[in-house]
Order: sequence, then structure tokens, then C-alpha cells
Amino acid sequence: MASLAQLTYIVALDTYRHFVTASEKCFVTQPTLSMQIKKLEEELEVVIFDRTKQPVVPTDIGQKIIAQARKTLAAYNQIEAIIQEEKSIVKGTLSVGIIPTLAPYLIPLFVGRFTRKYPNLQVKLVELMTEDIIEHLHKDLLDAGILVTPLDEPGILEVPLFFEKMLIYAHESHPFLQKNNITAQELTTPDIWLLTEGHCFRSQVVNLCAYQTDSKEDTGLIYESGSIETLRKLVDYEGGFTLIPELAVKDIPQDRRHQVKAFSESTPLREVSLTYARHYSKQHLIKLLAQEIQQAVPQEMLNPTRGNVVRWR
Repeated sequence: MASLAQLTYIVALDTYRHFVTASEKCFVTQPTLSMQIKKLEEELEVVIFDRTKQPVVPTDIGQKIIAQARKTLAAYNQIEAIIQEEKSIVKGTLSVGIIPTLAPYLIPLFVGRFTRKYPNLQVKLVELMTEDIIEHLHKDLLDAGILVTPLDEPGILEVPLFFEKMLIYAHESHPFLQKNNITAQELTTPDIWLLTEGHCFRSQVVNLCAYQTDSKEDTGLIYESGSIETLRKLVDYEGGFTLIPELAVKDIPQDRRHQVKAFSESTPLREVSLTYARHYSKQHLIKLLAQEIQQAVPQEMLNPTRGNVVRWR
């Protein structure tokens, strides 16, 4: 029967796809890790990894064994989590991925208070694109992710945190600022500035207004940005408009907040959730993090009926 150590080794090798890296992460020598994995394969009479390929990849049967190994290790780790929760102990590490269109606006609202409340808990926050967060969750490289949902991703649980309005930020001379009513259909114009592909907020904007061409294509300027703040400054200097999330408004100087406009009908929302792997063992810590975030954001954002969620995936 496979030992917990052997299960740990095959999961690590699947995660990092490199014997030396996997051994370092497991704090054993490379020969020890290789020998134990080979021993497990002989005991099971199957080949778990195809060593003829670089990087090393699991075989078909290996993928099934590794998937079960992840569940077994999570169940084992859950024992410690149950004990800590029973004793009201909050300690350990919590690694969380967060998308770039949320990080600069959300992290300052909760992280300081959260770490001061739980001084024995080490929190690691990493900015990653949504698809990277999903991959890291599946491989147990992250404990949780803060991103925009729904994902409808097999094996990933979603805990909605808040519902954020999508707002218009327009240049001072833009006609939008003179209008009382702005609809999503009016966004389909060449003077819109968009984020680069791969950002879920861009996908939401595209879905909202069915905009399919490159921004500024007719003027000779095509600029792709991963930063909402960069787009906002481009609007100020070059004209046009962009869409921003509601939390970004607090970073706009007071003398420019009149450039922010809401939609007149069917307020578009993005659903922000805390996500984690279905089998994950740190659910107690994740629950505490969710509570802290919900206490930190404006309370009206907790209301899912304040508009309509725009899907991006």
C-alpha cells in the first residue's frame, strides 16, 4: 500500500514536472524521491510517470492515481484543520491568488486588519491572471483565489463575496458626461479603451457591449494595457472612455470623479468570489478570509440584487 510520503512525492512531481524541483519542495534528496516513486510503481505494477518526455508527464493511469493521491492527502491534512478549528487555533500559511483588476483596490481594504487579527497566520498574496489561478488551485499551488465568477470550473468551489458595479470613466469633453441615460449599446464605439486579452474584466466589457475590434484602430494607436489605472490616464490625456470597477473609484481624485458615470438601465455587475479546490483542507482559514473581506468592502456591495452579473467565461 502506498505511504503518505510516496503520495506526497508523486503529487509534487506532477505539480513541478521536474525531479530536482519536486525533491526540493519535499525536502528530500532527488535520489530518495526517485527511488520511492519507482518503488511505488513496482508495488502497484503500473507506470505512473513517462520519463521519456521532458518535462516528465504522468501516464493515463498515473493521472488517475495522482488525482486520488491529492484527495487522500487533503483528507489527511483535514484532520489537523479540524483540530485547529475545534481549539480555535488560527495559524499556518494561506497562499491566495488575486487577479490584477482587483488587487490594488481590494487588498489594502482587508489585508492589514486580517494579519493583525491573526498574527500566527502567514498570508501570501500573489497577483495572477484568472486562468493561472485556476491551474494553481488544481495543482494545490494556491490555497484560494480571489477572482470574478461564475467560473463553472469542475473541482473548484466558489464563495461569492460581493457584487461590484461596472462604471464608465470618460474624458471631460466626452458626450457621455452630458447624458443622463447611457446604455450598454452605446459603448460600441472606436473611442473605448480596453484591457489586454486574458483579463476577465475585458471579457466582461466585450460581452456587455459586443465590442469586437481593437481600440483606437482608426487613429493609428493600438494600446493594450493590463492596468485599469493606465487606461484611466489615457482617457484623461487622449480622450475617449473606458470601463472601471466600482472599487477603483476611491482612487480617483475628487476633482475627477464627475467623469465617472453609471449606466441608466440594467446595472452591470461583476461577481467577486473566493475560490478553492473542492477537496481542500484549509476551509476554516478560507472562511475567515471571506468574512474579513466582506466586512471590509462597502456593505451595499454584498447585495446581489443591485444589478445583473455579466458573465465573462
